[in-house]
Amino acid sequence: MATTSDIRNGLCIRYNNDIYKIIEFLHVKPGKGPAFVRTKMKSVTNGKVIDNTFSAGHKLEDVRVETHKFQFLYNDDEFYHFMNTEDYTQIRLLEAALDSPELMKEGEIVTVIINTEDNMPLSVEMPASVILQVTHTEPGVKGNTATNATKPATVETGATVNVPLFINEGDKIKIETEKGTYKERVKE
Repeated sequence: MATTSDIRNGLCIRYNNDIYKIIEFLHVKPGKGPAFVRTKMKSVTNGKVIDNTFSAGHKLEDVRVETHKFQFLYNDDEFYHFMNTEDYTQIRLLEAALDSPELMKEGEIVTVIINTEDNMPLSVEMPASVILQVTHTEPGVKGNTATNATKPATVETGATVNVPLFINEGDKIKIETEKGTYKERVKE
């Protein structure tokens, strides 16, 4: 059993007969009244995100999990297929278990969280950022960096990301996976 003081990003808990992963949390100590923890949780079974507030000291049923490195192989229209990098076993997951599948390219190494009780995969954690090539965007304008103006760009995985005006087709860019936003241009 865990308490509200054990809450952290990525913690998996059993709540309302489902398993949820903590996405965001905030410990609040108001000047008047008891402390509480405001959380945003994502269901690992259906991908639904809910907000919940726990009072301080509330008991939580945590789920014991293990993390393993998997390589993304491919996706058919229904499932995403992964291979364990240690023993080469393969698993397949629904899109709801993935945080940002539109930014995942074939061969990407991800961390899969597995429930130790039944060896079922719960969720997939992407690296903090990925480097992808721009396949389509409007032509770039050199020297136009004084403003924060952006334009849409399509990357090699098919995702659309807003990028600065100076980015051209063929450029490689670093994208923050948590928010799906442009971070910087990568020179190779």
